[in-house]
Amino acid sequence: MKRKFEYLKLPSSLLCSEIMNLLSAIHEFKGKQDLYVEARADVLIHLLEVARIQSTGASNRIEGIYTSDERLKALMQNKTKPKNRNEEEIAGYREVLRLIHENYDHIPIRPNIILQFHRDLYQFSPLALCGKFKTADNVITETGPAGIERIRFTPLSAFETPEAMERLSNSFTEALNMGKIDPLLLIPQFILDFLCIHPFTDGNGRLSRLLTLLLLYRCGYLVGKYISIEKIIEDTKETYYEVLEESSALWLKGRNNILPFVKYFLEILLKAYRDFEQRVSLMANKSL
Repeated sequence: MKRKFEYLKLPSSLLCSEIMNLLSAIHEFKGKQDLYVEARADVLIHLLEVARIQSTGASNRIEGIYTSDERLKALMQNKTKPKNRNEEEIAGYREVLRLIHENYDHIPIRPNIILQFHRDLYQFSPLALCGKFKTADNVITETGPAGIERIRFTPLSAFETPEAMERLSNSFTEALNMGKIDPLLLIPQFILDFLCIHPFTDGNGRLSRLLTLLLLYRCGYLVGKYISIEKIIEDTKETYYEVLEESSALWLKGRNNILPFVKYFLEILLKAYRDFEQRVSLMANKSL
């Protein structure tokens, strides 16, 4: 049985006061967003640069890809070349992030775009499978405190992946264009489905965070440009993996509970907006 992607029908679990309150608070912050962008251009340039560095560093560290703070800053400013595999992958993330920041209005959600992002993610360390969907089935494992590894989730098979990615993109785009459901409820559902398909041999986590930014920007939520959403996820990594596991249970059978992941996503976004307002106000006062 094919996994369905029914974005035109809102899961009943999301029709609760907690989710509605989070949406209302985020909408209110979004209403102020343009005022900050227009009035404090000087402040935002600094926040933009800091967020780019933090986002690239955090998203890679979540996947165990590290370099020093000094090297990270130099790589982000194109003042040095990658000197090892970790830095090659960090530089690749930097380039995809730059592409999204500069061109998000012109980047639709399509399988070929996602494949291009994956290829570009590895442009400094080309792999045989970069820019290609997985060709072998994979599993998501977790290593416990005692060093014992367990299978946390079994994604969609490699055979089913290309067609599933096509249906996923089409269903999401159709629901978004119809405008009947809040984009902030559609985006986390798309990201969870992407992670459950796990379409690539490597790089799925980092790509999911880049796609999150792209989708938010395309829907007018630009806070991720100025406050690193990836850093907030890194700071709450244990919760991130907990809600991911909770919301992916029974996914293949279409009986998973999306609520934990959507709630976490909205809480992360709301924190980003609160940090944004606080930092803009603080820096504006300093400049007076």
